[in-house]
Amino acid sequence: TEFFVYSKKDREAIEKCMVLDLKFPEITSWIRATKEDFQLVHDLGIKETGILVSCSDYHIFKKMKMTRKQAMDYYLATVKEAFNAGVIPRCHLEDITRADFYGFVVPFAEELMLLSQESGLPIKIRACDTMGYGVTYYGAALPRSVPGIIYGLRHYAEVPSSQLEWHGHNDFYKVVSNAGAAWMYGCSSVNCSLLGIGERTGNCPLEAMAIEYQGLRGTDDGMDLSAITEIADYMEREIGIEISPRQPFVGRHFNVTRAGIHADGMLKDEEIYNIFDTTAILNRPATVAVDSHSGLAGVAHWMNGYFRLKGENTIPKDDPLVQAVRAQVDELYAQGEKAFALYAGAEDYTLFVLTDPDAVKRFEPQMSDDYCNLDVSVLHTLVLEQALGIDK
Repeated sequence: TEFFVYSKKDREAIEKCMVLDLKFPEITSWIRATKEDFQLVHDLGIKETGILVSCSDYHIFKKMKMTRKQAMDYYLATVKEAFNAGVIPRCHLEDITRADFYGFVVPFAEELMLLSQESGLPIKIRACDTMGYGVTYYGAALPRSVPGIIYGLRHYAEVPSSQLEWHGHNDFYKVVSNAGAAWMYGCSSVNCSLLGIGERTGNCPLEAMAIEYQGLRGTDDGMDLSAITEIADYMEREIGIEISPRQPFVGRHFNVTRAGIHADGMLKDEEIYNIFDTTAILNRPATVAVDSHSGLAGVAHWMNGYFRLKGENTIPKDDPLVQAVRAQVDELYAQGEKAFALYAGAEDYTLFVLTDPDAVKRFEPQMSDDYCNLDVSVLHTLVLEQALGIDK
């Protein structure tokens, strides 16, 4: 976990995490490349810190106003300052997907590896796709090719896999595929953030790479992936982060089906239209939302899921109860009413059908306007109450 170290609040957060004495995630920092900052990291007891070593001509010429040689000399001197402070440097090769790979990146990485061998300290190299330009396509040229970058660092600069990190951004929707490719070509670590939160379009979502890891390895190696759901709930409830309803693995609707033919398949076997056993892996049961386009199968699946009916207790789609509820849904939509959905609990996904969005505030005053104006057409307990007199 990477921390800043400048404010009192930053340092208090570091100290509280250190008290936990956890092996993982390791505590690291990000600082400016100055002697004073290195000393600050050392005084806090942090063993490793990240330093910015921008490597594209955009940064070297236009931001730093240096030549490539001046930049490299400055970077190498900065790394030596880290050694003098007793701190292991992690070099962030910013904007690597716009850099001269063989003209600057490889020679610089070679020098870093020489320093690493001389000092006996494992200097880490973070390859930063700062603008999200990286691609995984076969035959793509450097510096855009993610496989080419990792292969080149491994085989031409001789950077050990254990000292390589990939840091991606999602500007072109490639952050997860690029991170996976970096793994496959010999990069031991990929940088992630919870829910993909980060600069501009964000970084690589931690939850995405946890699932990707299990998919690639065929094992979770002890990870409890249901924590993904708990993390998402916490981020929304305590921090106020807005998660897109359709964001994979964490969005409210990521495993909700609406199409009637899909609902019929779910009723026969959940595996047909659920990406995996989301209940077992994420503690998120697959659900069916019922609207004006849903058939009897959708209503039946919703009722069985909502009331947790299993085996011989499940209600078939030709049951009179299902037909009665379906008729009530049709009547509500014929009257032009809109169904406003409100999640009242993460576990049971309780919903209210309301014709007046302002009424949502009366039920849950703390809910945001985004929830109150969410027009999603979902069957709810109110439908059952109106149609059948069932009081949940």
